[in-house]
Amino acid sequence: MDGARVVIQPSFGNRHARRHWADTLDTCVDFHAPRLAGALTEQQRAALDEQHPAGSAWFWGASDKHDKRADLLTAGDVVLLTGQKHVLAIGEVGHCFRNHEFARRLWRPDPTRCLWSNVYSFRALRHTRIPYEQVWALPGFNPGDNFMGLRLLSPDKAAAVLAGLDVRRRLRER
Repeated sequence: MDGARVVIQPSFGNRHARRHWADTLDTCVDFHAPRLAGALTEQQRAALDEQHPAGSAWFWGASDKHDKRADLLTAGDVVLLTGQKHVLAIGEVGHCFRNHEFARRLWRPDPTRCLWSNVYSFRALRHTRIPYEQVWALPGFNPGDNFMGLRLLSPDKAAAVLAGLDVRRRLRER
C-alpha cells in the first residue's frame, strides 16, 4: 500500500448519493446477478472475478468529467469517501473501469441527473467517522477545505494520509 495513489471523493452529500451509498457501499453487490452481469464486458468480468473471487464487491463511481483521474486508478489505490465533514469510509480499489450501462444498472439514477461512467470496486472497505479536522492537521492540507469533487492527491499528500490516518491498520480491521 505504500506508494498507493489516494483519492478523496465526496459521496454522501445529497439524497441521491446517500441512496447510492446504501445500494453499493452498505452492502456488497453480486456482480454475477443477471441484471448486472449482462452489462459487463468479458474483460471487465474477468478482472472483477480476479479481484473478488466470491463474486461480490462494494462499488463506487465518478462521472465522465473525472475520466483522466479515474484512468490512473489501479488495484491497491485508496479512496477516502467523504460526507458530513467526515471521512465516512476508506476503500482499497480492486478494479476500476468505464462502463455507463453497468453504472446505470448499479445506481438506477434519475435520467435528468449526471450519470457515472467510471466504476470502481473495493476489495476492502471500512466505514469510519474521521472528522475533516484530522485530515486538515496532516502536512499539506488546509483547514476549511471541504474536499469538493474527486481529488487525486499528490504523492506527498497521499503518503501523509496513508500514515497519518493509519489507513493500512484501518483496512485490516474487521
